[in-house]
Amino acid sequence: MIARPWVVLLAAGGSRRFGSPKQLALVGRESLLRRAVRVALASEPAGCVVVLGAHAARMRTELSGLPARVVVNRKWRQGLAGSLVAGIDALPRSARAALVLLADQVAVGPADLALLASVSRLRPRAIVATRAGDVLGPPAVLPRSDFRAVRRLRGDSGARELLRDPGRMVVAVELPHAAFDVDRPSDVRRIVRPRVRARIARSDRSFRSRRPRSSGGT
Repeated sequence: MIARPWVVLLAAGGSRRFGSPKQLALVGRESLLRRAVRVALASEPAGCVVVLGAHAARMRTELSGLPARVVVNRKWRQGLAGSLVAGIDALPRSARAALVLLADQVAVGPADLALLASVSRLRPRAIVATRAGDVLGPPAVLPRSDFRAVRRLRGDSGARELLRDPGRMVVAVELPHAAFDVDRPSDVRRIVRPRVRARIARSDRSFRSRRPRSSGGT
């Protein structure tokens, strides 16, 4: 059986620029957070860990009925790296890789995550990252061999330090729409633009046609 990565969904931030918990902003009829978890599950990973932090109790209610494991990063104010470490530490020993996804990457769909996972299976020792324009970042698949390095990360740059390390094997996959994320209320309004809306609609059809697989508990 071909090993599938676990998704580590990072949703712990305080949404300072948004002005309120952006994870609860509505995209269509559901919150940004719930949508992100449903997209992750529709890509048929080995499982899904969701890292919460700010407003964790409110966020947890958004995940009702979804088969995802929840971990709370109490030190979320110290930056994205801490949430990534919390997610990696929550994975079972059997996890061979972690597919890291940010909750606000609203234009990323299940097919995109499945593509990254398939490239990772071909290059299991490499980090498989998304290239959007000149930026290399998440979603990205981190092999277990890099988990120790992840645990040494600090600050708010997440795994970008690893992606810039010339001593590491990094495979880039072009996904231009991964650059669209939600930082401010105006970004939510941009979702109604025809081009972005069409992209999200395709993602909706993709994951609504599938039934989420169990990820081993909540």
